[in-house]
Amino acid sequence: MTETYRVRIQKERLVFSAAHFITYGGDICEPIHGHNYHVYCEVEGPLDQNRYVIDFIALRDALQKIVDGLDHRVVLPLRHPTIKVAGQPGGENGEVVATHGKRRWVFPRQDCVLLDVENTTAELLAKHIAESTLASLDSAARSALVSVELGVDECDGQWGVYLWRP
Repeated sequence: MTETYRVRIQKERLVFSAAHFITYGGDICEPIHGHNYHVYCEVEGPLDQNRYVIDFIALRDALQKIVDGLDHRVVLPLRHPTIKVAGQPGGENGEVVATHGKRRWVFPRQDCVLLDVENTTAELLAKHIAESTLASLDSAARSALVSVELGVDECDGQWGVYLWRP
């Protein structure tokens, strides 16, 4: 018999406020709007030499850093087929221009997080946060994990969940 255990991090402070817009129903683009997103992460694996799956503090701190990086930002997709996102010269003082059809948005660069995703849905935000969290963990902790489940709640009970298994 193989035993596995799970730990879950779901804290009041694992929340970020961000603006976004997505396409739906084919290529209908919704208006820009924001959410107060809540995040949880559950990891599964065997107990290590310390008799835990993962150090709660390491997981919590990794999640918090990623969530903090999304807080009070506009999240924009870089791989969307019809939402085009381009930066203007000027580094952090520059601008980001997003277009969809005849619509155009201009944002200060420092207010944006450009994500390597097709759409800024809760599901793909969950995937982004999960992959970023995994990348920030030390290799020993990461290699022992059997699965990682990460959920992003965009509206009091509307969860997008990503499940990673190696």
